[in-house]
Amino acid sequence: MNALDYPITPEMAAPLYGAIATDTGWFRFSSTTSETHRVIAELIDLGAEPDVIYQQLHERHSIERIKLVGRILSRVELECNGQLAHVYVQWKDFTETGAKPIDTEDLVNECLRIAGTKAAFIAVEQQNQTTKFSLRSRSDVDVSKVAEIFGGGGHKKAAGAVLNEPFVKARKKVLDAMIEAVQALSE
Repeated sequence: MNALDYPITPEMAAPLYGAIATDTGWFRFSSTTSETHRVIAELIDLGAEPDVIYQQLHERHSIERIKLVGRILSRVELECNGQLAHVYVQWKDFTETGAKPIDTEDLVNECLRIAGTKAAFIAVEQQNQTTKFSLRSRSDVDVSKVAEIFGGGGHKKAAGAVLNEPFVKARKKVLDAMIEAVQALSE
């Protein structure tokens, strides 16, 4: 576990556990290996408490975030026979619910929970009139290639970009590119 030959203390165990858990999607992502689990076991032995860490990171949402999530998830749209799911957040959603842009973090993954989806994205209008996109895949759809079209980046399963265009126009561009990427797999 310790490539730097620096002793891992009990105080380090919880933050390291949290970092590894979130980076691996709570051990769901294909990058999770048996070595990941060995490291996690050592961190637990040093005092990391998985249930406490999970609660601190994922079960302490504000009422404003819950209201925003309800609003946003009611907008989910499907394309490509249900293989592509997408949602959007306009700036007025933040002002009307009292939520903050950080409250949209991880919402794109909710779209991937829909049976049959292969890819998903969320478009989030920013206060400065740009639009932030988070793209996700749980198939052979390489979302990093879509993000690169718009000057963004990431990797095959998770990528993002920011477009400096009006919200509706930016959303349409990314939607068209994502549809093309999903349809390319069907050919």
